[in-house]
Amino acid sequence: MTDQVERTAQVERPGYDAAAAQQRWQAYWEEHDTFAARDDGSRERRYMLDMFPYPSGDLHMGHAEAFVMGDVVARYWRLRGFDVLHPIGWDSFGLPAENAAIQRNTNPAVWTYANIETQATSFKRYGLSFDWSRRLHTSDPEYYRWTQWLFLMFRDRGLAYRKASFVNWCPKDQTVLANEQVVAGLCERCGTQVTKRQLTQWYFKITEYADRLLSDMDQLQGAWPDRVLTMQKNWIGRSEGAFVDFTIETPREERVVTVFTTRPDTLYGATFFVVAPEAALAAEIVTDDQRAAFEAYLEATNRATEIERQSTDRPKTGVFLGVYATNPVNGEKIPVYAADYVLADYGTGAVMAVPAHDQRDLDFARTYGLDVRMVVDTGEPDPAETGVATSGDGSYVNSGQLDGLTDKVAGVGAIISQLEADGVGQGAVTFRLRDWLLSRQRYWGCPIPIIHCAACGEVPVPEDQLPVVLPDLRGQDLAPKGTSPLAAATDWVNVDCPQCGGPATRDTDTMDTFVDSSWYFYRYCSPDYADGPFDPDDVRRWMPVGQYVGGVEHAILHLLYMRFFNKVLYDAGMVDFVEPMQRLLNQGQVINQGKAMSKSLGNGVDLGVQIDEFGVDAIRLTVVFAGPPEEDIDWADVSPGGSLRFLHRAYRLACDVAAPPGVDVSTGDPGLRHQTHRLLADIEQSVETQRFNVTVARIMELVNVTRKVVDSGAGAADPAVREAAEVVTIALSLIAPYVAEEMWEALGHAPSVAQASWPVVQETLLIEDAVTCVLQVQGKVRGRLQVAPTISEDELRALALADEGVQRALAGREVRTVIVRAPKLVSIVPV
Repeated sequence: MTDQVERTAQVERPGYDAAAAQQRWQAYWEEHDTFAARDDGSRERRYMLDMFPYPSGDLHMGHAEAFVMGDVVARYWRLRGFDVLHPIGWDSFGLPAENAAIQRNTNPAVWTYANIETQATSFKRYGLSFDWSRRLHTSDPEYYRWTQWLFLMFRDRGLAYRKASFVNWCPKDQTVLANEQVVAGLCERCGTQVTKRQLTQWYFKITEYADRLLSDMDQLQGAWPDRVLTMQKNWIGRSEGAFVDFTIETPREERVVTVFTTRPDTLYGATFFVVAPEAALAAEIVTDDQRAAFEAYLEATNRATEIERQSTDRPKTGVFLGVYATNPVNGEKIPVYAADYVLADYGTGAVMAVPAHDQRDLDFARTYGLDVRMVVDTGEPDPAETGVATSGDGSYVNSGQLDGLTDKVAGVGAIISQLEADGVGQGAVTFRLRDWLLSRQRYWGCPIPIIHCAACGEVPVPEDQLPVVLPDLRGQDLAPKGTSPLAAATDWVNVDCPQCGGPATRDTDTMDTFVDSSWYFYRYCSPDYADGPFDPDDVRRWMPVGQYVGGVEHAILHLLYMRFFNKVLYDAGMVDFVEPMQRLLNQGQVINQGKAMSKSLGNGVDLGVQIDEFGVDAIRLTVVFAGPPEEDIDWADVSPGGSLRFLHRAYRLACDVAAPPGVDVSTGDPGLRHQTHRLLADIEQSVETQRFNVTVARIMELVNVTRKVVDSGAGAADPAVREAAEVVTIALSLIAPYVAEEMWEALGHAPSVAQASWPVVQETLLIEDAVTCVLQVQGKVRGRLQVAPTISEDELRALALADEGVQRALAGREVRTVIVRAPKLVSIVPV
């Protein structure tokens, strides 16, 4: 230890200056590239990834929680000796930026990149250990060139296609939405009621991977939150049943219409047939006599939202189409209706109706006076009389060859065998999952690299002409009009066909921004790679991602899409793993006064103001200490001021250490060393299990224990005090990096604590020499004993009964019961 360090440890130090520390260490980390991944093979690699931020403005309280959790993990791994990749970038295309630019009469790029710079400055201020050399933005042409390349690769593999269909339409944003972007019937971006329109759009064939998306979840059990896996399983919605062919006779032709049912064993109970009004089938089979009534009903249906149509308490409506379908198991002719409780984009847009055993079918049948035939006797009253459908198992009745059977599996098997033998059906598996609709009628997105030629059809843009760069529409009207603003950029739209050289036009839709965020994590591994979207060797070294952190609101949208992308890339030989994220951590929300923060409620909390008042470390500590990461934080219930007082206390502890660096700590106070290593083991365990709030609690406990030793007299010079203070500093650096750097320097070490090594727990110091055993008589504490941790129940019982305090409490009474919980409790109940 130098004379300077000795003097520094002995003089009175000023209190911790948060603002000065932030400025100083930001500059140091940037100058020394402290958090850059080495990628030189000198250490085992680990990849810590935060979900892409969107540049909607400056950082808010939600960012404060989300990003500090990942930073704790990255800093911990680095201290444990791993080479850590912890990158940052921006998901910078999308509707919010375009809408904000329209409101401000500016270009989306100008607004977006200004926000990115604001957020980048705030991220650095917040002390996040990012590798800034790998920064990327999805709206950069050098990035979306490869988004377009991947689109064309998917198309070459038969996974990107264009078709006309009814789609979800947001009237406010004037664009289509994928099913996953409709939440309770509302646009997940703006909250507007979603309607249906028929358009020709681009899709990714995610349904091709439905089985694998489901089965590969086995690899994620225990590593991803159960609720996320459950949400994805439910969304994919695997169902076993049968396809059944019904024949419909129309005045013009005989049509075979296939339906899917999970209960083919109830086919004998089908008494009518239902088609979605908007399905093409309905308009094709309706008779001329019924067409006017049908078209009026269709118009009314189109005004209802999907969520309204699916409501169970909504009156059932429909219209007879004038035709009949033939039930394939009994030859019975049943009427065909159009009814809005059936949707065109689920199944085949048609269902067989079994009213006795499906409540929606029963409600419809009772409204229109249709037959109700029970085919499974569950012992409950007849639905035709009660109006309550029965859905349980029982014995088959009115079911031909199934009559008398009570085994549902046997019943289903028998009907499927009959259908297959007669050539009118077959066993099948279907999924709720629908293909991913990716076209958007907006400007600020990745252009779809397809050229439309009257002679050649859809022509991919040649690879050497990528990227198809967005035209600069600065000063032009970008307000949504139902078609993409790109259509007005005629100089950009009109091109020569790459195949025949004739006149052609570019596709004017842009891609859903979830396409951009489905592959960004690969690009981080080689952000400057020019021969493909990523260098396969770099990805092989770093991936799969060791820890992913982000909100549960992306459980279906982003997380399902990026799993799909990975499986396509795996099949293409570009990656060698089937799941891209090994572990997932969902952080909660930051709320205030029991409610989500909003300006209208007047309960918003400004992150920048909080940092100005209390400092970055205090805010980070408050967020982490508030509770487990997945739980919501109510800012009204926490105390950044209390966190700041603790940080000052921890800083003073480091300043008070008098023992020199490198001192033989084995000569220090055994009691403090025992506490230090016990708490260090708890800290390790809490970080590994992502109970970061427990980590903070143990650090605080160690500060308090060590402070008592320091304040006991000559304790500041005790080598065990230095050991404890260094453990506090290193552990605190995960959460409060600025004060930890100041403490590390005060302890006489070269900067930076981020480059230190995690302390090693000495297992021998975890063995307890004695345990305090509480002695109770009739539930009241009457004494305490210091006993060995391994004491037997018989020995402890004898010691307890002989204790003076226990004897006084018994006052000569006989003992009825002695309950021994060795080594910590003996409870005695007298007669």
